[in-house]
Amino acid sequence: MGNNVLIETKRLKKYFPVPAGFLHAVDDVNLTINKGETIGIVGESGCGKSTLGRVILRLHEATSGDVLYDGMNVNDFTDDEMRYMRQNMQIIFQDPYASLNPRMTIGQIIEEPLKLHKMYKTAEERRKRVEELMQLVGLPMRSYNQYPHEFDGGRRQRVVIARALSINPQFIVCDEPVSALDVSVQAQILNLLMELQKKMQLTYMFISHDLSVVKHISTNIGVMYLGQLIEKAPKNEIFNTPLHPYTIALLSAIPSTNVLKRNKKIILKGEITSPINPKVGCRFAARCPFATDRCHSENPVFEEARPDHFVACHRWKEVADGTLKFDL
Repeated sequence: MGNNVLIETKRLKKYFPVPAGFLHAVDDVNLTINKGETIGIVGESGCGKSTLGRVILRLHEATSGDVLYDGMNVNDFTDDEMRYMRQNMQIIFQDPYASLNPRMTIGQIIEEPLKLHKMYKTAEERRKRVEELMQLVGLPMRSYNQYPHEFDGGRRQRVVIARALSINPQFIVCDEPVSALDVSVQAQILNLLMELQKKMQLTYMFISHDLSVVKHISTNIGVMYLGQLIEKAPKNEIFNTPLHPYTIALLSAIPSTNVLKRNKKIILKGEITSPINPKVGCRFAARCPFATDRCHSENPVFEEARPDHFVACHRWKEVADGTLKFDL
């Protein structure tokens, strides 16, 4: 593990028992996140993005595999060790209102982690720290004694961010943090997250189904499909030279404001494979126009196609040289 790697997952799996067997929410994910970078995780609803973030933070226990934080295996930690690790790893949830206690004031909500981790000796020191955090995320001091219901979505999300930052974490999972907000407010929160990242050298995993948002904030992008990571590369590589047919289809769905250069949307046909006890083979094969018998009978390997560009597809070389193209 390189000196610059903060988070690494090795063959990470999370299966949920269901009446028909096991739902493979996260299946064999190998991922590295460098210090100070933002990895965007994208994919359609139900692909396992949020579950991956929660398994890394041990909000869900992994079925198998390793999560390394700075070389230490988080899955081996005791409850006490994990409580200490919470100071380094935090999460910003999708719905700010649902993640705030309606009976607590904004000041109490931001102060709570400081009390929990016994970070300051006196109430006065904690109050000073809360005021610093409010200033940092752009909350006016008058909101200290207000309640979450008195705020709009954008301000609530600022409270959630202040709470996550209160104990000086290094790694934050941002689980669709702007999807419940208006577009203008989304931009404010994204810019705030980027500003805080520079100021505090934070490392983010940014989970979203919105590719234009992910492009704005990410360093690298990972694409998930039915529990598996199928492509990962620096953001410009993903947008300019995607190698997986699913990634190409996903990118074609981004709305364009350029009337002359509008992409034709790729409409995928076929049934989505069930994530419950999936059979051997590529999980995208049933919807992929390029699928061969091999795709249906053999799992593709997640391999490095180009420097720092990984893909899990049997036919990526033909996509790369232009032999395979979608009929539009």
